[in-house]
Amino acid sequence: MKPRQKKFVFIIIALVALGAAVGLVLYALKNNVSLYFTPTQVHNKEAPQGRNFRIGGLVGEGSVKRQNDGLTVHFTVTDNVHSMPVAYKGILPDLFKEGKGVVVHGKLEGGQFQADEVLAKHDENYMPPEAADALEKAAKAQSGVNAALPMAAPAAAGNK
Repeated sequence: MKPRQKKFVFIIIALVALGAAVGLVLYALKNNVSLYFTPTQVHNKEAPQGRNFRIGGLVGEGSVKRQNDGLTVHFTVTDNVHSMPVAYKGILPDLFKEGKGVVVHGKLEGGQFQADEVLAKHDENYMPPEAADALEKAAKAQSGVNAALPMAAPAAAGNK
């Protein structure tokens, strides 16, 4: 085999291997991609059937019902147009409350969303209690320092 033919065979083998690697990566990603939908999109049948996806919105007011086992919770997720009933078995996050934002991961089964993960959302104004206390203490300390400083005379500021 001539050197030119060896290079050509090597390039062909490398392209086949690269194509196989890309194919395997795309196949793995297809099974792990979790799309996000609203209750209205689920109602309009835009969400995949039999596959995991995420649904987001607000927890419906008065919709949270806990079962006697202490872990199973039924609630609705709404986008103020349509609501989707959700069933979840597990421990809910601390920020989970009626009327607050939530993202739920799971699968649609028989008109009800079977969740395997619940993520509570907070708004951009959220601040952990420890940080709020520290800021409050800093503000009090700053106001105490400002009260102790003498006021500068306005006339002195105008003389240069």
